[in-house]
Amino acid sequence: MSDEEELAVEEEELAVEEEENFQQEEVEDVEGRIGNFFRGLFGRKKKSEDDKAQEEEDDEDKDDFVEDEEGCHPFIRGGKLFGQDFDKLKTRCQETGKLFKDKRFPPVASSLFYSSPSPDFQWTRPHQLCEEPHMFVDGADRFDINQGELGDCWLLAALASLAMDHKLLHRVMDPSQSFQPDNGYCGIFRFRFWQYGEWVDVVVDDYLPCLNGRLAYIHSDSRAEFWSALLEKAYAKLHGSYEALKGGSTCEAMVDFTGGCSEVWQLKGKEPNDLYTVMHKGYKRRSLSGCSIKPDPDVHEAKTAMGLVRGHAYTLSKVVKVAINTSRVEGLIPLVRVRNPWGDKQEWRGTWADGGKEWNFIPDEEKERMGITFDHDGEWWMSYRDFVSNFDQLEMCNLSPDSPEHSVEGEETCSLGPGWCVASWHGSWVGGETSGGCRNFLETFIHNPQFLVTLEDVDEDDEEPLCTLIVSLMQKGRRALRHEGVTMLSIGFVIYPIRDPDLASEAEAGRRLGEDFFKYNLSTARSKSFINMREVTARFKLPPGTYLIVPSTYEPGFEGEFLIRTFTENPNSSQQLHA
Repeated sequence: MSDEEELAVEEEELAVEEEENFQQEEVEDVEGRIGNFFRGLFGRKKKSEDDKAQEEEDDEDKDDFVEDEEGCHPFIRGGKLFGQDFDKLKTRCQETGKLFKDKRFPPVASSLFYSSPSPDFQWTRPHQLCEEPHMFVDGADRFDINQGELGDCWLLAALASLAMDHKLLHRVMDPSQSFQPDNGYCGIFRFRFWQYGEWVDVVVDDYLPCLNGRLAYIHSDSRAEFWSALLEKAYAKLHGSYEALKGGSTCEAMVDFTGGCSEVWQLKGKEPNDLYTVMHKGYKRRSLSGCSIKPDPDVHEAKTAMGLVRGHAYTLSKVVKVAINTSRVEGLIPLVRVRNPWGDKQEWRGTWADGGKEWNFIPDEEKERMGITFDHDGEWWMSYRDFVSNFDQLEMCNLSPDSPEHSVEGEETCSLGPGWCVASWHGSWVGGETSGGCRNFLETFIHNPQFLVTLEDVDEDDEEPLCTLIVSLMQKGRRALRHEGVTMLSIGFVIYPIRDPDLASEAEAGRRLGEDFFKYNLSTARSKSFINMREVTARFKLPPGTYLIVPSTYEPGFEGEFLIRTFTENPNSSQQLHA
């Protein structure tokens, strides 16, 4: 090779290096209201007396559950957490005449905390809290979700969205479950959550943590309604403890409730031009949505001048265009409805706030159609412009192809509904083997897992001859390991086109691509950043062709398991490369 040719190769390699430089981003979990009883985050306290008493009781009444070889937690067997079979357990309770008491999530301090517990909690069944408990009082709605002492406003924001879609809610929990003895009540309830590609049954008893005779955590406006408190308990059991739910991302819970695919947008000038259209379509297609503001590093739950709370998660409950008629303006104005899971008077104080003068310009029939109320219930309306100017982040969960379809005539089905083609793979990053870090670390990057997708047919009814490809990368099981100090990894992915027919043929035969390919080829798409969230998702429009997807952690050597999913409008061929 001549000097000129060597120089050209070096310049090409340098150009790729400069173009393929990746950045890491970190986000803070939103927590919302939280008491003073979470201390010593990673120090597990010695077992309390009630923990020891529970262990002695369990020794006398063992079940048939056997831990797996690696002692993983939580352990799912046959689509059931801990292998607990709801029907068998309920039958046993009916035969013995005893109310169910869950050995896998007992009413003891270790189910509440993995750090320093508060001694003030009592575990109480609903019949001890009110004369006639019910699963639902006048049905489920977003006002059944009020935050207690736990910093899980991200979960409440997702629950409020779930409560507005009863078909989705009833997949998570059977609405026929009851506290009435003549309907089979024996203290046991079943919930279902989506976990990394499968729906998992979670069984709980109805002992609920209380303070001073009232529910300590999620509670309804009605003291006789308990579906939201029980659902929170089942979700806490899935992750090991209530404290494991402290701080998180709204879309994480939304995905667990639906099996859908989450997308995140940054606001305050960073949002795409068509975001309102995306939000409006998402609302009509039953997507679940939430929003939040970055926390103040110096002040916990600092308030903005307009009454919003920093470091707090909100539910986006409606997106509409409203007819307005004034002497200066006539037409449609985009508005959004937002709810604070605290359910109190801590509301927006800007334009379109409850009782604002702007509502005088909205016809009465339009206000009636919108269901306008000006109660101090934590819910308000605001303009789309104010929404993107005052919130930092919007999270949306699009429903997956196996989510229940909408039964209301004239409504659109879910945004990732029937007709979408989904492929999924489970994988892992192993230190020294498959944990190569991002493209900044080329020498090890080549060892990351590789996945091949071939896009053939373009989308229908599109002006451009392109194919939609949605990629979702999700790290698995890390919230349940918080008591061991485990946190979310910074993860992301990059997509390369394979234009060389010979390389494409080798990849289609299952052979991995090596260092030369990555050294001299630019990526065509990538996740927005490498970020410490459970799920990273991005949507792309690509020409037909063969593409290589490389998921990774930001830096090499970090270990974890993951699920990667691709969504396309038309059938495609896809596989993981091993050879």
